[in-house]
Amino acid sequence: MTIKVLLADDQALVRAGFRSLLARSRDITIVGEAQDGDEAVRLAASTRPDVILMDIRMPGTDGITATRRIVTGPGAPGCRVIILTTFDTDEHVFAALRAGASGFLTKEVEPAELRRAVAAVADGDALLSPGVTRRVIEQFAHRQDLTPDAGRRLTVLTSRELETVRLVALGLSNKEIAERLVISPLTAKTHITRAIAKLNVRDRVQLVILAYESGLIRPGT
Repeated sequence: MTIKVLLADDQALVRAGFRSLLARSRDITIVGEAQDGDEAVRLAASTRPDVILMDIRMPGTDGITATRRIVTGPGAPGCRVIILTTFDTDEHVFAALRAGASGFLTKEVEPAELRRAVAAVADGDALLSPGVTRRVIEQFAHRQDLTPDAGRRLTVLTSRELETVRLVALGLSNKEIAERLVISPLTAKTHITRAIAKLNVRDRVQLVILAYESGLIRPGT
């Protein structure tokens, strides 16, 4: 199945670079290019992409606002957003993930990694590996106040699901979670899937964010 990708970046050269890299895959097609957030929202509704590569810093409507409008609006159901960032200097990554992005890529991403990331997100997985997820969240979570509602949301989980969420937030992979809880990797994945459904979050990244916002996990734990 062909993966439809929308590129959103105010720099034409950046868009051209990503278009060139992705064009090498027969399973990916570029359905549009946007130079600001408003255009990204409009094109998302008209082209219905599977994945959007979204820059954070754009004139007018920025990538964070555009991401929130796309993932919560009716125009592009099922569309997933990958944030493009410099990471080391961009302090808006956490806000973008909270807005509903499924992960992030640095603009120095290797071609093979870019194609794998697009395929993974299109398939419904969170882009960030467990270890990278923890590194990103820990860098930015300490800037956020705890959210009381987040803690109450966790009460719908069973004790085993809650423990699984805690281990996900600690950066453990499904295999590592299975070993820690003495269960099979498939059972660990099932617990995660059920937690995502019960908490009504989009993916593993949003699950980790909720764990930090609720106080279940503290930065540096």
